[in-house]
Amino acid sequence: MIRDLTRGSVAKQLFSFAMPLFVSNALQALYNLVDMVIVGHYIGPAGMSAVSIGGDILHLITFVAMGFSSAGQVIIARAVGAGRRDELPKTIGTMFSFLMAAAALIALFCFALRESILTWLNTPKASRAYAMDYMVTCAAGLLFIYGYNVVSAILRGMGDSKRPFVFIAVAAVLNTVLDVLFVRYMGMEVFGAALATVIGQGVSFVASIVYLYTHRESFGFDFKLKSFKIDPDAFKRLVALGIPMAIQSAAVSFSKIVLTAWINLFDVTYSALAGVYNKINMMSGVISQSFTTAGSTMVGQNLGAKEYGRVNKTLLTVLVTGLGLSLLASAVMLLWPGAVYGIFTGDKALLAVAGVLTLPTVINFFGSATRSISFSLINGSGRAQLNLLVAIIDGVIARMGLAYLMGFALKMDCLGFWLGDALAGFMPFVIGLSFYLSGRWKETNPKQ
Repeated sequence: MIRDLTRGSVAKQLFSFAMPLFVSNALQALYNLVDMVIVGHYIGPAGMSAVSIGGDILHLITFVAMGFSSAGQVIIARAVGAGRRDELPKTIGTMFSFLMAAAALIALFCFALRESILTWLNTPKASRAYAMDYMVTCAAGLLFIYGYNVVSAILRGMGDSKRPFVFIAVAAVLNTVLDVLFVRYMGMEVFGAALATVIGQGVSFVASIVYLYTHRESFGFDFKLKSFKIDPDAFKRLVALGIPMAIQSAAVSFSKIVLTAWINLFDVTYSALAGVYNKINMMSGVISQSFTTAGSTMVGQNLGAKEYGRVNKTLLTVLVTGLGLSLLASAVMLLWPGAVYGIFTGDKALLAVAGVLTLPTVINFFGSATRSISFSLINGSGRAQLNLLVAIIDGVIARMGLAYLMGFALKMDCLGFWLGDALAGFMPFVIGLSFYLSGRWKETNPKQ
């Protein structure tokens, strides 16, 4: 099961490791993209605005699941690797109870403040009812999202990345089919898109739980009620690692929410375009995330083996690949922008002003490429605190600061918001380059 990445061709190792990650991440991105595309073609700008706003809210309120499930995955992997199998049931039970309770509380909080949340985000009147439908329906399915993340963390921590991929694949296909059925043929509008998402998530969660239950002997968790008791030691480990990861997950999401509120000060057309901008960037992020994960794993192994030359080759390969793909994507955006925007909507008024997204989108492509090399080095060298610092500087300070400066102070309006967001994406590269030049990444036991 162990794969040695300290020998052989760096490029071959990197690509063979990154491609399965890319397919899995692309499928998850497609899952999030379907609602926008279906709603854009059958409802129009008001529906797109609603999905954009509701999606941003949903992404923000899942930061606890993302951070703590990632922490749980690391804890489980360490316990398995060290042969401490007695820790697994306590960690699993604690994760389930804590995250499912958190999901219920956050969902109730979101429901109780639903009117205020949409008001804080300056939701356009034309899309407010749609946004309410999408937000409330997705919040009702928050337990499924959190539960799926728990099960995936358990399986991945034990070295199984295939099953989580299968479960999300089932959800993606089901969501696509139900989106078309509910929105186009049953006239359920944005509520139908949200319901399709929740059903897909629910089926994915149930399937993953059934699989975990049938293989419970493998990790000693019997699924009895007493086993879900929160263990103090396990909870302490989970919180210590989960809080920094949750903050990191929330940083960029929070800035996106603020930008959404600023963009919503303008009409529903620009609110809809914000959804298009986010979805295109999400697709470019799929490539970045895949090569970041593969690159950081290779960097980590080669640092452990003190193969510093291979670390340099890995970083160079990640950078060159990212820049090459960015050039290709930019050419498509510059040569055929209408075809790209036409994927999301056929509304002529919306397409007439969609060109405002082109420059920020192209800049973001290259920002994603440079982020990959930075996070490959930072994550691979085990610098959790530096990673958190980058997330805060990039996600909150630079992103919101530049967007405010260009949008409000320089009076560039929505173009300024998107340009500020795109330019902030180069902050991780600046910090990562400084870290690389310092040579501290070669330290065997860095202070955390």
